[in-house]
Amino acid sequence: MSVTTKELVVLVAKKANLTNKASKEAVRILLNGIRDSLKRGEKVVLTGFGTFSLRNRKAKKGRNPKTGEPIMIAARKAPGFTPGKSLKKAVK
Repeated sequence: MSVTTKELVVLVAKKANLTNKASKEAVRILLNGIRDSLKRGEKVVLTGFGTFSLRNRKAKKGRNPKTGEPIMIAARKAPGFTPGKSLKKAVK
């Protein structure tokens, strides 16, 4: 089971005693802040929770699933998340 953004907004509203509108804005700002920092190449460290960072993926050989023909997959950057000690302990 997964938690949707909508469910997260409701949870934040209840826990922080906010309106759903204010909670939605707070969640949106947080997620956009993480995204924008990663776009600038910065790491986002949330102490106790984890670290969001960019990971470099090397170019590699692949196959076109329709034709089976070999193709080259370009190098790229991908977002990554490393959980913090407290998060690891909480979900153990």
